[in-house]
Amino acid sequence: MTQALRILIVGQNYAPEPVGIGPCTAGMAEMLASAGHQVRVVCGTPSYPQWKVLPRYRGLRFRRAIENGVRIVRLPHYVPAVPGGVRRLLYLGSFAFLALMVICAIIMRRRPDAVVAIIPSTLAAIVAGLCARAFRLPLWVHVQDLEAEMAIATGQIGRSKWVIAAARWVQRLALHSDRLSSISPAMCRHLATTQHPPQDIVEFRNWARPDVRPIDAPSAFREEWQIEQRHVALYSGNIAAKQGVEIIAEAARLLAHRQDLLFVICGNGPRRQELADSVADCPNVRLFDLQPAERLADLLGLASVHLLPQMAGAADLVLPSKLPNMLASGRPVVATVSPDTDLGRELGECGLIVPPHDAAAFADAIVRLIDDEALHAKLGRNAQARAVERWSKQAILEQFERELFAVVDGPGGDDDSPGAAQAT
Repeated sequence: MTQALRILIVGQNYAPEPVGIGPCTAGMAEMLASAGHQVRVVCGTPSYPQWKVLPRYRGLRFRRAIENGVRIVRLPHYVPAVPGGVRRLLYLGSFAFLALMVICAIIMRRRPDAVVAIIPSTLAAIVAGLCARAFRLPLWVHVQDLEAEMAIATGQIGRSKWVIAAARWVQRLALHSDRLSSISPAMCRHLATTQHPPQDIVEFRNWARPDVRPIDAPSAFREEWQIEQRHVALYSGNIAAKQGVEIIAEAARLLAHRQDLLFVICGNGPRRQELADSVADCPNVRLFDLQPAERLADLLGLASVHLLPQMAGAADLVLPSKLPNMLASGRPVVATVSPDTDLGRELGECGLIVPPHDAAAFADAIVRLIDDEALHAKLGRNAQARAVERWSKQAILEQFERELFAVVDGPGGDDDSPGAAQAT
């Protein structure tokens, strides 16, 4: 007999958002549901990375659904067209306010065995923590992105020491939990500096999609998009501040003489128009929207080289969720990152790394990979092998389930919780 848990997950991002945190939270919830647990999710209105609510979710009403065995409540919070400053706070705050009411209602109606809060959003994690402590429930906080540290590193909240101190205080408040996890060793080490007991901090990685693997035939996107160049340097993902995608435009200009190379950017986000304007006169750059998840393997197979730009100071504050699928596609990666960061170490023998903001070095690395077939093949094989070794979805999620049982059965748990059921 195995205990089937009632689990409440609180996270602003969720499927059908195609990239970022949403697919990861959905994967976690659906795995737990498929293992026989009763899973409820409180999430936001799908709007990332376009910062525009998807048509079928528009309207100021709560939406309830059952998707892949998961019971979902989507909240009608504020979504800004341009997520900056006060507007971003309203985006986060409106979700947290609505979540407070819904979380309390769910707990009082059908008490869960554990609450799992996803950061971002920091404010929603604080609300989830308050509710968990009020009802004496074990709390797991999973950190996908250190919002405060990222905002400080990228200058989004200015340089006032008072504002920075306040942001870090709010972050520490959100991290107070029975179990704390993040997606890389460096982020776990950072969490250990927040006065959280080290034994309660675990690494919980994102994973590669099982359907992403090297493709043997030419990608269908070649014919669909009428791509004639032999090589494609591909970026697919969010287009925002922390990605530092401006370097792609600079590299494209430096390599305009390469008639065999096309830069393809598939993405949406607050800086897409700015990027589009900057490459309007570059015939070797083409922009497309994000592609459906079911076509991801074919899209990544289009690449000769994957591009992974990062802002300086951001590399150890986030491990991009796009990285596992890049590696699983069997194509080498060019990243702007320091070699002594977790991202730099992950890419060892899987690609080439150059200093952030160095467009010339970025361009040189791309040329080196497309011109050296032996190196390209070797790094591509290594990338796929690393994805299998370190980024297996099943292994990662099974470990998460085991840790979740430990949290429920530990000092913060309640073995007599009415939410516990038995499953054969």
